[in-house]
Amino acid sequence: MESVIIGSSKIDSATKEKIQKWLDGSVDTETRESIKKLIKDNKEDELIDSFYKDLEFGTGGLRGLMGPGSNRMNKYTIGMATQGLANYLKKNFPNEQIKVAIAHDSRNNSDYFAKITAEVFSANGIKVYLFKELRPTPELSFAIRYLKCHSGVVITASHNPKEYNGYKAYWNDGAQMIAPHDANVITEVRKISDLKDVKFQRNDSLIETVSDKVDEAYLDQIVALSISKEAIKRQKNMKIVFTPIHGTGITMVPQVLKRFGFENVIVVEEQAKPDGNFPTVVYPNPEESEAMTLAVKKAKEIDADLVLATDPDSDRVGIAVKNHKNEWQLLNGNQTGSLLLNYLVNAWKEAKQIKGKEFIVKTIVTSDIIQKIGESNGVKCYNTLTGFKYIAALIKELEGKEKFIGGGEESYGYLIGDNVRDKDAIASCAFIAEMVAYAKDSGLNLFDMMREMYVKYGYYKEKLISITKKGKTGAEEIQQMMKDLRATPPKTINGSRLVKLSDYQAQKEKDLVSGKETDIKFPKENVLQFLTEDGTLISARPSGTEPKIKFYFSVNEKLPSKEDFDKVSAQLDKKIDNIIAEMKLK
Repeated sequence: MESVIIGSSKIDSATKEKIQKWLDGSVDTETRESIKKLIKDNKEDELIDSFYKDLEFGTGGLRGLMGPGSNRMNKYTIGMATQGLANYLKKNFPNEQIKVAIAHDSRNNSDYFAKITAEVFSANGIKVYLFKELRPTPELSFAIRYLKCHSGVVITASHNPKEYNGYKAYWNDGAQMIAPHDANVITEVRKISDLKDVKFQRNDSLIETVSDKVDEAYLDQIVALSISKEAIKRQKNMKIVFTPIHGTGITMVPQVLKRFGFENVIVVEEQAKPDGNFPTVVYPNPEESEAMTLAVKKAKEIDADLVLATDPDSDRVGIAVKNHKNEWQLLNGNQTGSLLLNYLVNAWKEAKQIKGKEFIVKTIVTSDIIQKIGESNGVKCYNTLTGFKYIAALIKELEGKEKFIGGGEESYGYLIGDNVRDKDAIASCAFIAEMVAYAKDSGLNLFDMMREMYVKYGYYKEKLISITKKGKTGAEEIQQMMKDLRATPPKTINGSRLVKLSDYQAQKEKDLVSGKETDIKFPKENVLQFLTEDGTLISARPSGTEPKIKFYFSVNEKLPSKEDFDKVSAQLDKKIDNIIAEMKLK
């Protein structure tokens, strides 16, 4: 046992004990020396944040900064998570040869963490299908069902900055884990009292490289879903600019677009090569306009019809199109999701595929225009909690009873068809391109199509504000903000009285006009929603994967005609700005 003096009074005794346990444990020399250096350099805040808690499964599994410590992504936290998952799988599937699939994205250490995951699973007697090189997250979801696996893992931190990595765990339905499995895996992890309890001894006989057949099957099922084949044939030369932002999209998006019939796809060369340092962007996130700069520049140069951008693990897609002023404009996740589901529902309707048992899905913080689109066309629209795993759970629940058309969430994630059980930017890119081809074939561009949608259903406009609060004190501040909102909710918002308060943690919805209270039949989640008399909806939600609290604003007005778009848009912007100022969020 090696004792290191941790003299700071700022670090509580439980955290000091955990630091010492790592120093005394079976960690490698590099990890031990990294911890000792933090102590020697008096990096108190970093030590606290690295060790004050264990990484836990949130809405997307494990996610955190890379580095030494129990609250960091490293060989040991990956190993403990995998050992816990292995133990849980053995309990759930006794007397079976358990099989898992493992994939990874382009991030630094992703291939290494995937290898560690494979080693621990194989050391536990579990058969591993390991992708030989980086692949999109949705393909991992597909592979689990295709290879008849019991579980799966993808190493990715999605669109987070380069310092982050993550570990998404999937169940045998190809969906991310939900209750009780996610909590039960954590319980198993917590039973591991020593790193020596993790089996790291690789069993080569149980690790098999995933064959190219999975790539082919994945692409084939996307192509089979295509609806507007004739429109694509007529618009096959439309110019599509694509950037994978140094991620996995390069492996599949050009291929799927080619298979759909698009012959003029231009890849942004500066961002084509997978690179975990993401050298051309600040954040590899298509939600950020900065990440789309090079793609939009290329689109202007060649007078393109569409810009597509995928995040590092290709579960999210951002797009840009020309607006009514012939200027390039980025669409947000609500706009793209609404357009995509509107297109799918109407295309199904034109093809006479609407039989009365079809449904679409969105999350509770995603635009309510999707609800109106579904209802107006005889298609049910279900709402779920935030996180695509809840959309996947609903698809599973309704399997064989109702037919899933598509679903989406405001954070740029969409799914078409049910062969994949997570958001799928590969399929989404193909269908967004198909939708643009369909619009062009009808004499419209996508922005025209969006304005027509708003005239028909109302102009819904949304905005998201994320407030970052780092570390332990930040987490406490976020909890206090939610506590205050529950204790003293606003009576009016921007002059409109509050008519409904939904507390997803208490699982209660209160009609503030009648006083009637009803149960919310969703799993508990720390979300508050405020609905006003004029239809304004405000949601407050701490992130499950990042040190943030998110506020979602949704306002709407009638749009009399396409020509009124700018005027009504400005009114809605002003309304949101007034609400933000009133709530003192800026």
